[in-house]
Amino acid sequence: MGKGNAFIVVAGCQNVMQKIDVERGRIVEEVPTEYEYTMMKYSRYICAATITGSVNILDPDTLRIIKTLETPNSRICEMDARNNYLVTCGWVTRQQGTPMLASLANVYDLKTMTQLKPIPFAAGAAHVQMHPRMSTTCIIASHHGQMQVVDLMNSNTVNLRQANISSGFMSGLVLAPSGEAFALSDNSGFIHLWGSPSKVAFAEISNPIEFADPQESYPVIAVDDDVPLSTIGMPYYREQLLSAWTSTQLYEVGNPPVKIDPLILSDLRPSDIGSCARNPKKLRRNQAIKTRVVEIEDPSLAAPKFLSEKARESEKNQSPERRISDIQEAMVNAALNGSMKADVPIMYRNVEIKYSKFGVDDFDFEYYNKTQFSGLETHIANSYTNSLLQLLKFTPLVRNVALHHTATTCLYDTCLLCEMGFLFDMMEKAEGQSCQATNFLKTFSSIPEASNMGLLEENSHHTPLTAMLQAACRFLLEHSALDYRKISPNTPEFNQTLAIEAPLTTRKSIRGVPDVLMINAALSTAESKQYWAKPGWLPSEIGVIIENGKCFCFEGEDLRLHVKRGLHNVKVYELVGIVADINSGEHQKSHLVSLINTSISDRGSALRDNWHLFNDFLVRNVSKSDALHFAPSWKMPAVLAFQIVNGRHAVDDSWKDALDPTLLYIEYSINNRLPQGCQLLNPAIEAPVAGSHVAIDTEFVALQQEEIEIKADGDREIVRPTRLGLARVSVLRGSGVDEGLPFINDYITITEPIVDYLTKWSGVHEGDLNSLHSSHNLVPLKVAYKKLWLLLNLGCVFIGHGLPKDFRTINIHVPKAQVLDTVDLFYIRARQRKLSLRFLAWYLLKEDIQQETHDSIEDARTALRLWRKFEEFRDAGVVDAMVEEVYREGKKWGYKPPGEAIGMAVMGRREKCRSTEASLGVPAFEGGRETPEILRGGSGPGTPVAKPRAVERRVGAATASEWENTGRVSSVAVRISE
Repeated sequence: MGKGNAFIVVAGCQNVMQKIDVERGRIVEEVPTEYEYTMMKYSRYICAATITGSVNILDPDTLRIIKTLETPNSRICEMDARNNYLVTCGWVTRQQGTPMLASLANVYDLKTMTQLKPIPFAAGAAHVQMHPRMSTTCIIASHHGQMQVVDLMNSNTVNLRQANISSGFMSGLVLAPSGEAFALSDNSGFIHLWGSPSKVAFAEISNPIEFADPQESYPVIAVDDDVPLSTIGMPYYREQLLSAWTSTQLYEVGNPPVKIDPLILSDLRPSDIGSCARNPKKLRRNQAIKTRVVEIEDPSLAAPKFLSEKARESEKNQSPERRISDIQEAMVNAALNGSMKADVPIMYRNVEIKYSKFGVDDFDFEYYNKTQFSGLETHIANSYTNSLLQLLKFTPLVRNVALHHTATTCLYDTCLLCEMGFLFDMMEKAEGQSCQATNFLKTFSSIPEASNMGLLEENSHHTPLTAMLQAACRFLLEHSALDYRKISPNTPEFNQTLAIEAPLTTRKSIRGVPDVLMINAALSTAESKQYWAKPGWLPSEIGVIIENGKCFCFEGEDLRLHVKRGLHNVKVYELVGIVADINSGEHQKSHLVSLINTSISDRGSALRDNWHLFNDFLVRNVSKSDALHFAPSWKMPAVLAFQIVNGRHAVDDSWKDALDPTLLYIEYSINNRLPQGCQLLNPAIEAPVAGSHVAIDTEFVALQQEEIEIKADGDREIVRPTRLGLARVSVLRGSGVDEGLPFINDYITITEPIVDYLTKWSGVHEGDLNSLHSSHNLVPLKVAYKKLWLLLNLGCVFIGHGLPKDFRTINIHVPKAQVLDTVDLFYIRARQRKLSLRFLAWYLLKEDIQQETHDSIEDARTALRLWRKFEEFRDAGVVDAMVEEVYREGKKWGYKPPGEAIGMAVMGRREKCRSTEASLGVPAFEGGRETPEILRGGSGPGTPVAKPRAVERRVGAATASEWENTGRVSSVAVRISE
């Protein structure tokens, strides 16, 4: 069963199938069956022919029948399966009841489990063999020696041959694994070998016989004082010399003796044994001095300071911010330790996210990226596809197709084309800020075919990244084509762009080429890698000519000559970018980067070439020569992307005018429940437009707890941050007659295991997200996300408290011009403390909220009312005075609303607040509803994203030092107790 597999399956005319372990020589499994099998072939499935003429398709692992293919034959004579095709031939019964060989060979597609057009063979098909290298080529033979070589996809093109079977009939046909020879056997016991005598090779991987190298005779050179050394040649070498030892192979043995202090030498006096001198007392007793030369520090990319550290130091005017440009030149030529390769530039090496106690939000991504192009973060499973996603995003024709499809009414949960559109739009709006492909990778990981193909990191621990990426590229394009046809089945735009269609990819006669070429270019042999080492071997432009079903490719001077002559229809492509595999050293995992000419996707850029390196979240400008330079030892291409030159600058944003907002005006539910306390928008009078205000709040549940590592000295280091999942989203009207009335109140169904509902802080109970038991309106994540995405691209302004954390977890980027965050409205940077929603509501709105639980509608409504209060302060010109008053009072109460036991003190404080507002000319805001505190009342200089929601709600107004003092280690997760 396949190469390298130690199991075989045995079946026959009995009612049981057996799986045998060849290495141990014993039966490991027996599976009962009601069929009697005469032969079996293995491809992607086990194809087993029954005595009745049908073929059962079996699962290789469970031996369960997946599909039964009925053939017109009464019995299968022979069959062969390879890749995605199965070809059978057999016997049919005449009207007189006698059997005869059928004049048709049956062809089946194992991918779709359907029958294809049969192949006519008038002589009677007795033997059939698939070519081992040419995936759609088949050889059919009769008992009398007539053979026909035919293409399964184009059965009209045949090649007939006749074997010289002098007597009797042909009894067998076998092809060599190399595909360069085949053998025929007859009933007389002869074997007929067919092939080219000069270059026939039978084995799949064959090498010529190695003989001893002839001994070379060297000229005798007299080496004396009269012979210049320059006349003596030196040998050339391409491989690393044995003398090039790494530092891991070198060891220090002892220390050189310490040099005697000059003060001691100047004060030496003779004694009975040697000399003596006064002790200068520069060292402590028994202090040892390291006498070896100080080692050069490892020039790996220096980690940036956390944002919380920078915020504290900025107030104290301490050490300036580190920048990559400041250390670039010093690092490039610095010596490396033994685990790194000296010729690997700093910018190509692995980059890692460091976590502080404030989570991933405290990491300074801007340190690694000073450009306008966004990088992608790496703390998500299967983020090896980051480089491929960057390459597709900067290919204008692919980007246009994805965004136009996303703007349609597509609501399929597994649509990768929609997720690419969401991601591309987010990266463009981020304008250099770091992004994450969370939703795309979640959808990618949920598709069963991706797991079956070994595209998930959790199932492919030993598979090279280049092989995984090439398979992922092919899978992504094929799946995107299916997604596109679900919504636009009769639109040829996708096929014109990428031409993902099985019949076209397997035809020998080429009819045309698409506008974008994605080329898998990873090579494994040392000889083939040397081609990439040649400077200029990868052309920046290629030309393709299709003529008489054949493809001709040109580059350089030949291409310019063909274009100038104009005799042929030349389709010219330019190189968009590459994905390269980087091998940093012996003890470093290889990783993937993309090198892209971003000027191709610029909107009218005057630059011809503007190459950038995208090393996950590290982005920097590089020269074209650097981008297209390859080295077999550390940098090799994996995927190339070419696009027609007419597609340069063809960035189409007309999808924004074609947005279909129907989803905002309809009730969508997977459990037939209506949203509670919610009223849909009226498209006639409430259609969202640019500048429309909406209030938003979301709730999350924990899908994976934070993991920490406790070092020997007791320090704690976060290994993996908490992973949260969107559980509820509420959006309210921000103006109009129904201001504060929700029009979105969706609970999101989650298929992953939930480790903590965080009920006290999210208001979500066990069972609320289960479609069988929930009393709330449940929608898929894509539906909830697309509603917010539509509001964003319609130009709505979002009002809330601590929105950056919400948007980051939702995986959407909202420009600052479309955000009104009450955390920032009532914030004094010099205080380094952000106020919680609960405290602001207690002080400014005279409400005690979040007494028992939390509710996203009430949180959003409270944020909306705080914004209205801020507008009142601004109209009265007393914003700064009121914010200072809020901080002064907050300091008295610990920035938390007092409890019920405070009693009269609370009333006295409220009266003082009213008198303060009156003296400043601000009208008092009467009334209000009990509202829970919002989650994002983040404290300190940054709001943590990787901590559980329970933690963040508890410490909404805590300082960094208070966070440090409230830690408690439990098992492998860190919890912040109350």
